[in-house]
Amino acid sequence: MNTHSNKIILNISPNDTIIVKGNITPITLTQNDFHEEWEALANFRIAEPEREYTTSTFQSFLTNKSISVGDVWQIDEEGVMELLRQIHPNPNLKMSINAGDSCGLWACLRAYNDKLVDIQFRLHAEFKFDDGRFTPSQFTGKLIIDRIQQKVDYFKMYVPEGTVNFDVAWKKYPDKPYSVIDSGFCSQLELSTGIPNNLEDTEFTEFISQEEAQKKLMRCFYKFEEINWVSFEEAIEMAKTQHKPIHVISIDGPLKDESC
Repeated sequence: MNTHSNKIILNISPNDTIIVKGNITPITLTQNDFHEEWEALANFRIAEPEREYTTSTFQSFLTNKSISVGDVWQIDEEGVMELLRQIHPNPNLKMSINAGDSCGLWACLRAYNDKLVDIQFRLHAEFKFDDGRFTPSQFTGKLIIDRIQQKVDYFKMYVPEGTVNFDVAWKKYPDKPYSVIDSGFCSQLELSTGIPNNLEDTEFTEFISQEEAQKKLMRCFYKFEEINWVSFEEAIEMAKTQHKPIHVISIDGPLKDESC
């Protein structure tokens, strides 16, 4: 990690146009085979494979404050909702399964030099079907800005891979007040534009690692990430030394996203 104390202002020219491509691969894996029974899920495809935007849409990912590497800020909803509608016409940022602190849209300044700015971001959203909802584990992504030309150089917003990376609720029985729940895996659900830079070979003036940026963003969503977690083996040794009991919780899904 590089030391960082200087502050910069983020700018892009608002009136340039940019083509964003989208893709959703057909879902072929759910724990309870909803993808075979539920028409809305079986036919879930990108609403618009290509769409033209002005770069003002991406202004939503920026902050008007001067910031340092490692700083985080809330993303404006308007531009994000516009992008999400390219995926599906009915996005929702107020998720129905939210446990209290997991809604939100956050960005982090990961790195910069005289030419480029690297912004990492994470947001949580879901899509409303006529008879249910589809909740990705998360949307993560990267926005690279050309500081000299003040334009979007690269953008990608996607659902990361995982054994399970989405959760669904299907109102299978119209005469019943409840929905049935399932989860599964989608190999590709993304929006992107531009050609990714080989940032590993880029010399940044100031930077933090991608992993550190992701951790900073995760803490914006989940308060328990502020806990100093240790391995089970370490906990046993600490319990012996400190003469304290160990409280064990067993879970059957991930804690750090919305796919469980």
